Amino acid sequence: MSEKPILVVMAAGMGSRYGGLKQIDPVGPSGEAILDYSLYDARRAGFETVVFIIKHEIEDAFKEAVGARALRAGLEVRYAYQQLELLPEGFSVPEGRQKPWGTAHAVLSAREAIGNAPFAVINADDYYGPAGFRLVYEYLSQPHDTDKAAWAMVGFLLGNTVSENGSVSRGVCVTDAAGDLVSVTERTCIETYEGGIHYTEDDGASWTDLPADAIVSMNLWGFTNAFLQEAQAGFAAFLQQNLPVNPLKCEYYLPSVVTAALEEGKASVHVLTSTDKWYGITYREDKPALVEALRRMSAEGLYPQDKLF
Repeated sequence: MSEKPILVVMAAGMGSRYGGLKQIDPVGPSGEAILDYSLYDARRAGFETVVFIIKHEIEDAFKEAVGARALRAGLEVRYAYQQLELLPEGFSVPEGRQKPWGTAHAVLSAREAIGNAPFAVINADDYYGPAGFRLVYEYLSQPHDTDKAAWAMVGFLLGNTVSENGSVSRGVCVTDAAGDLVSVTERTCIETYEGGIHYTEDDGASWTDLPADAIVSMNLWGFTNAFLQEAQAGFAAFLQQNLPVNPLKCEYYLPSVVTAALEEGKASVHVLTSTDKWYGITYREDKPALVEALRRMSAEGLYPQDKLF
């Protein structure tokens, strides 16, 4: 691989979604934010460059609060801006549209900042643990003898991603004998119950069990430049199909680009399984569990007892 893998962080929704920069809300024993742990784990996995995808509206606050931390972590920092007006020629923003165009559009917004390097993509507000960053960096750093684009997804065990405080949505993955992704099925109402995990598709009238070791996607991906080409090629068609029926809320999702490339035989996606526990703050009640877990991990030596950087 001629260029080292870089890390892309999707953070454009930080301001609008949470009414502030929730991703710098302190959760670590020395006031660290969730994103600090991702930057720390990425840096020790080998990443040297990070691209933050943000909006101009939060630029100053983000650079002061988050960009400065990344620099202290020893990372080269680049910025990309996801703006509604970034559309293919011939398209314009529908009147009244405020919602971003989705995760695939976010990554497209970073095309110049990414260049030709292979890259990993993460959410800004999730804790992934060190294994996922190590796995995806190693995969992206190796040559792959294939006539298709060689991509990767870090999968997590379902039981390590559910919340005890309410239902969650997860992309449940099916892989083949070689460990390559066959399909991802979105389950939008997954809950724990005494003795297991199950989901419903009819508002609780019936439930179907899911194994705790089912592999789920938590938006930690590894891509080559071919992903940007596929996303760009499919964006206009997406807009043509969806703007007439849902002009204010349709979103161009990253997994839809992956699915199309798989179906057309243009890419393979190798699933790298992390056994680390994933944490997010889906519910307010989730935060104490994350705070306690990070305190414990620091006490056990996985992270420094003092500030990360």
